[in-house]
Amino acid sequence: MRAARRGALGGIVSALLSTGVTAQQPASAPPAQLQVSLAEAVRRALDVQPDVIRASGAVRTASADERAAWGAYLPTITTSGSASRSNAAGTDLSTGRPILVPGEYRYSVGLSASLDLFTGFKRGATRRAASARTDAADAGFVNQRYQVSAATAQVFYTSLANEELVRVAETQLERAKEQLQIAVNKFQAGAATRSDTLTATVDLGNARLALLQAQANLATSQANLARQIGADQPVRAMPDSAFPSPPDTAVLRAEVIERSPQVQQAEAQAKAAGADVAAARSQYWPTLRVSYNDTRQGPASRSFPQYDETFRWTFGLSWTLFDGFSREANQASASVQRDVARASAADTRRQLSADLTQQLAAVFTAYAQIGITGANVAAATEARRVTQERYRLGAGTLLDLLTAEANLTQAEVSQVQARYNYLIARAQVEALVGHPL
Repeated sequence: MRAARRGALGGIVSALLSTGVTAQQPASAPPAQLQVSLAEAVRRALDVQPDVIRASGAVRTASADERAAWGAYLPTITTSGSASRSNAAGTDLSTGRPILVPGEYRYSVGLSASLDLFTGFKRGATRRAASARTDAADAGFVNQRYQVSAATAQVFYTSLANEELVRVAETQLERAKEQLQIAVNKFQAGAATRSDTLTATVDLGNARLALLQAQANLATSQANLARQIGADQPVRAMPDSAFPSPPDTAVLRAEVIERSPQVQQAEAQAKAAGADVAAARSQYWPTLRVSYNDTRQGPASRSFPQYDETFRWTFGLSWTLFDGFSREANQASASVQRDVARASAADTRRQLSADLTQQLAAVFTAYAQIGITGANVAAATEARRVTQERYRLGAGTLLDLLTAEANLTQAEVSQVQARYNYLIARAQVEALVGHPL
């Protein structure tokens, strides 16, 4: 009877071992995957991400505003023209009878131009503000490109990490199958209890669940990568064979503070706010304008139009002496905006320094963890081998083997996470610096 139960248990275990996770998956063929490298993923993301397109539009708008600021030094020119035909009633002087004068065409053309000769230095201040806003938009565009590049790198590396974690889960599943087979063999030989086989069966089920979860995480990360780069199909990240070393921090901090797009954008915005203060002061000055108007009108003969010309030059001066303190309110508002912009620029420098310190610490910590976790994997692999052999010979328990297996799996997971945490932290440093390391 005991032999029959052992044979039945062996059949059940064989069925469990032969049943893989793939049997639970749908039979339909998966859609074709697009394989991309990190450089290709970043290029695609920069073409489709709304934040980059919005930043590019801000650059075009700022450039148009700067061109309009320069155009304020040029005259405003308008032209007009009209044509009409009408008849009129008259009286014949010889007979006293009413007559109808035939209709004739009359034309009128006009040209006018006006130019501000003096605006209280407003045009110069407006031009400086527009130029500073163009610089801020350019810096913002560069910053946004590197922010999107860093976000794409994070999604890309997360997909690679999840793919490696799937392989770790597959290895864990194979080891669980091996452990279960050992437990069954020992049970059939009478060297182990039925509890060992049941415990090993539970461990096998947990390994299968871990693999399913890892596959789900991989599918999710690949879908996120597809959305990031604007693809309508699953995307697989292709790893780079070269593994970058940690950056040189000797001159990196000073370079970040001086050349970072975030700092340049904040300082340009502060400069524009200062120019707005000067523009607000122009309301205290008079405005001097000159204008010219030329109009020609008259009937058109068959030979040559006969136009009467009328022209007029006008010089005008306007000066607001009092407007109910509106100028003072505008001046105060512009001054407040300037002070806020300057404080924001200074705070951006400090914030950038703090962020750089945090990201560099994350880079070097993750890089150190790569070596530590590598040693942990080697130690856990040897410990698992020794514990498995002790259990096979009856000198150890299944609990010891399962503990060693869990330690090895966790060490492998930590090794994968440390490697890609390092790459993600490095990408974040590049986003702060504004150029590749």
